[in-house]
Amino acid sequence: MKKRVSLVGEIERKIQSLVDLETKGWDTKDTDLFLSMIHPDMVWPWPPDPDAHDPAQWVFELGRFDRARWREKWQQLFDTCELVHNSRETVKIEVAREGDAAFAVVDIDTLWRNTESGIENHWEGRVCKIYTLMPGGEWKLVAHTGALHYPPKHQP
Repeated sequence: MKKRVSLVGEIERKIQSLVDLETKGWDTKDTDLFLSMIHPDMVWPWPPDPDAHDPAQWVFELGRFDRARWREKWQQLFDTCELVHNSRETVKIEVAREGDAAFAVVDIDTLWRNTESGIENHWEGRVCKIYTLMPGGEWKLVAHTGALHYPPKHQP
């Protein structure tokens, strides 16, 4: 049991480092840094708004991961917008019993502002980042939900 606890702690630290790496990619507008952690089969559905909990309403902005297409899309955002703020707080990291998959629940509050129009693009809510262990021991982001609002828990 002690070995399992140690392994889980090690994986949790690795997953947190990937969450932090993604944050650094946004903060520094480094497209390649952000893309370096993405699994080739990554998919990322987006709700139309943070209260759209029904996945029947969700859409794909980019489809399955394609490095060139995703790089162009994110670079366009970085080139046309300033990052006003980017706050992220990890709420939970869960590791699969087998030690080959994990997810991180992260509360995000990221605000972009178009430098020409002033239009704001606000990503705010709770997301789930899903990771898989690759052959050779590298972890990659394989799926991600868009940001959703959740009601506060009621205290008894």
